[in-house]
Amino acid sequence: MFAKGSRYEKVAEAIYIAPGGRQVVYKRLRRIPNPAALQTHRVVGGDRLDLIAFRFFGDPEQYWRICDANRALLPEDLVSEIGRRLRIPLQEG
Repeated sequence: MFAKGSRYEKVAEAIYIAPGGRQVVYKRLRRIPNPAALQTHRVVGGDRLDLIAFRFFGDPEQYWRICDANRALLPEDLVSEIGRRLRIPLQEG
């Protein structure tokens, strides 16, 4: 259902039984991990999360790892302030 590397890939599934007996499969709540090791990045003009993710992880679609490490709900907020220090989790594996 979710692509390999997705933040939801490893989230457990559950089944909801709707009125009438129809079964609906859904993902349980995803817990935001607290990364054990971090590095930092200071935001400069023109920064975008996808470019930062590519620089640190080699994959622009891993931007969500930066969002999680910074507890950000709106990704664009992370790069809106020049000079802000972002927490970047270390590359996994």
